[in-house]
Amino acid sequence: MTAVPGELHYLAPESTVLRRFTAPGASVNTGRYDSHVVPIRNGRPVQDTFRMVTHGFEIVPQRSAVSDFTDKAEVDAVYVPEVIEFVKARTGADEIASRGWVLRRSAAPAENASQPQAALVHIDYGPEGAAMTAARVYAEQFPDGPGYRRALATSVWRVFSPPPQDWPLALCDFRSVRGDEGLPNQLYFVDRVPEDPFAAVDESEMITSGSEFHYSPDHEWWYFPNMNRDEVLFFVFHDSDHTRAWRVVHTAFRDPTVEAAVPRHSIEFRTFAFFH
Repeated sequence: MTAVPGELHYLAPESTVLRRFTAPGASVNTGRYDSHVVPIRNGRPVQDTFRMVTHGFEIVPQRSAVSDFTDKAEVDAVYVPEVIEFVKARTGADEIASRGWVLRRSAAPAENASQPQAALVHIDYGPEGAAMTAARVYAEQFPDGPGYRRALATSVWRVFSPPPQDWPLALCDFRSVRGDEGLPNQLYFVDRVPEDPFAAVDESEMITSGSEFHYSPDHEWWYFPNMNRDEVLFFVFHDSDHTRAWRVVHTAFRDPTVEAAVPRHSIEFRTFAFFH
């Protein structure tokens, strides 16, 4: 199985208190990070063997009627219902709640109101943050619903710039990550950034929390080179049912074998799927 050497940014061993404070015009993150070069395997030759329930991710053909992903109005009108239908069909969930979408571009992201590539080893929703957000989202979007027995947070990730990708997405096989790994990265929206972000905080003001990870040589990383706009990576942020693959550690990385003429431009769409 071919692999590329990818430089990944893991949480530094001494970094154990993780908070992000976001204020108008400013933010601070208390995490510290180290770089590790690891083999990232090419999943293309075996791409049909990956399953959400086992690995936590899969690559799926999924064409979109969107002609211009940088057109916010078109994405809202066309892509949002497409993705909701896709996730519902793929998971068999009873209800799907959108958590919005974001564009990412590996160079000059501001040109298209995008964000830079997300180049830290992470998960967007950790166990605590996923439970908190799921309860809030269900109450807001399905106030008359019967409740849910299972909540599944996922990402639908699509590249719409032409291949090859200079900054592809790396995904870590769920089975190679121990259940006790990961530290919560707590998110707070504040009026102003605190002078000492490590001081005691009122955790009731936390908005949500993700997970960040220390380096482990056991982690098994995969990527899918030369993605096109007619396929998506579908992967788990958090599944309240821990009898299956319930989270996927992931990060963008610079592919040292690629000199792309066009920066990678992608759209990621977050959802919560609820099962009655």
